[in-house]
Amino acid sequence: MRVIDKDGGQLGVLTLAEALAQAELVGLDLVEISASAVPPVCKIVDFGKFRYQQTKKDKENKKAQHQVKVKEVKVKPNTDEHDVATKLRHARDFILKGNKVRITCTFRGREMMHTEFGEKVVRRMCEDLSDIATPEAPLKMLGRSLSVVLAPGAKKKPELQKNHSMQGS
Repeated sequence: MRVIDKDGGQLGVLTLAEALAQAELVGLDLVEISASAVPPVCKIVDFGKFRYQQTKKDKENKKAQHQVKVKEVKVKPNTDEHDVATKLRHARDFILKGNKVRITCTFRGREMMHTEFGEKVVRRMCEDLSDIATPEAPLKMLGRSLSVVLAPGAKKKPELQKNHSMQGS
């Protein structure tokens, strides 16, 4: 195995017994750094200090990452306009913070006969959020609920812009 001393200098390729003897001579531990390398790389270090530095490095790496969460906004087919606007505002906040949003419309009893009302509410919410989010997949009906997941990042839709300019004329 290739051995590195406490100062980072190469001691060369040694047997396990020789490497352990070198580590014991200095009063430190022999730690395997890279097992997959040929030959394996070991370093003579204080194991406690090594573990402390590793956990510190892992924490720093974890801080740099942003975990995307899926937030859920629930509506019903007969949700009122003002309530939909409030839910839209919440969904917009979630998306702007970098999270995905699942919009779910649940149906109860006779509402299952007219799922198009719920679909209309969900589609309207998707259109209102289209400037900052895109659907990951088309609407899905799972049991008694209709849902879609919106991910941050919008695709430019030139057709929508043309329609807006035509309406103003």
